[in-house]
Amino acid sequence: MAEIAKTEAAPQDHPITMLGVVAPIVGWLVPGGGHFLLKKHTRGAVLATCVLSMFGLGLWMQGKVYSPNTGDLLDMLGFLGDVGNGSLYILARIFDWGHGAVELAAADYGTKFIIVAGLLNVISAVDAHHIAIGKKS
Repeated sequence: MAEIAKTEAAPQDHPITMLGVVAPIVGWLVPGGGHFLLKKHTRGAVLATCVLSMFGLGLWMQGKVYSPNTGDLLDMLGFLGDVGNGSLYILARIFDWGHGAVELAAADYGTKFIIVAGLLNVISAVDAHHIAIGKKS
């Protein structure tokens, strides 16, 4: 039993830095922005391309951009996914994009594209945070 305790690795300390706070916020607001801030240009470009493409395709397919509400649980989850798009969501609300065409099957796929773009953007912001604090390279 004592041998097992010796072989366990001690958790590494990853201090929170100013860059560790700013990078995920920038990454959430601007897709790929956190990685560009951290000089990870290729990764930032790939993430920005993916998030922007998915969001744009979702709008092109007449997908729905959810507004904040207290209604149906699935609408609330869709809203949370959409908010993950950061400034893209803000622009969609300002310019009144994404009403969703209920009669089109493609619009349902478009809605999912918009939500998944937001979720990918959140994962990207978390990745930028991990790089900034040294947990990942």
